[in-house]
Amino acid sequence: MFLTIIIAFFSLIALVVIHELGHFTLAKMFGVKVEEFGLGYPPRLFGRKIGETIYSLNLLPFGAFVKIYGQEEKVRNRRSFSEKTFWQKSLIILGGVFSFWIVAAILLTIVMALGVPTMIDDEENHNLVDPRVQIMAVSSGSPAEQAGLKVGDAIKNFDKVKEIQEFTQTHKGEKIILTIQRGKEVFDVSLVPRVSLPANEGPMGVALVRTAIKVYPWYIAPIKGVEATGSLTIAIIKGWAIVLGSLIQGKGVPAGVEIGGPVKIFELFIDMGNLGIDYLLRFIAFISISLALINILPIPALDGGWFLFLVIERLRRKPINQKILQNISAAFYFLLIALMIWVTIKDISRFFI
Repeated sequence: MFLTIIIAFFSLIALVVIHELGHFTLAKMFGVKVEEFGLGYPPRLFGRKIGETIYSLNLLPFGAFVKIYGQEEKVRNRRSFSEKTFWQKSLIILGGVFSFWIVAAILLTIVMALGVPTMIDDEENHNLVDPRVQIMAVSSGSPAEQAGLKVGDAIKNFDKVKEIQEFTQTHKGEKIILTIQRGKEVFDVSLVPRVSLPANEGPMGVALVRTAIKVYPWYIAPIKGVEATGSLTIAIIKGWAIVLGSLIQGKGVPAGVEIGGPVKIFELFIDMGNLGIDYLLRFIAFISISLALINILPIPALDGGWFLFLVIERLRRKPINQKILQNISAAFYFLLIALMIWVTIKDISRFFI
């Protein structure tokens, strides 16, 4: 578990560093002066100037930053961000967002080359590698959740989804034993399938899928990786839309959906790490795409907010007052920090309930 936590910590930092490298690379590409590229946040521990850019190592190890000449205030200089065209400035601002999607596509390409669990029918039985029945979702408060079953667990004493469904239907109200594989660990779990069933749920309270490992050749894996990145992006957007729609209708967060912060993310890292390298890489890709979508939202202090300001300036045909921009960005920055602190406290409080 300790190794997984270390991997999680450095993976999240690496994603932020790569995000800033996206801004850095496009700024350099368009001839904009980059004053500093820093690992971590100030105060500075060490810095060295190479060419025109200071490369620094800073005390707070929570990411990275890039200081672009002329971004925070207008500077009349051909090397200044503020003197570049609308499209050049837009690409520099959105370069970090693009980098998240690129990372996700690379990770999912590796997953496709290593072998990815693919959903198959119960009737499919030829040329299968490691066929298994896996848990795709666990309902809150269900016998499965109470027994400690988790998403990704494989039920080893059954070969097909239909077999498990028939078995639990005929043993409702009786104690049953399931052999579970979680990563390399194999253990038995006992539970009692429900007699009275909530709407759209089964006796155990799980969604099941039959999977097998499918390995793609090196020349197909990148195509599949890009396709998977697009599919996952759409799936995340649809998930957000469902949650938002439920909140707007006053129904609260949909059942089975958990909203968490850094603590929850680390918990999921541990769960995915226990399931294997393919699950861990896919989860990092999921985080990367989620960060891309969050950063592209038109919220001041995020990349999408800076892009929104550029669009407003383009439509107005005159710049927005820099003092106003800085104040709005600072206000939203502190709001985001406060939200992160609140979510983190909420995550931690679960351990004391």
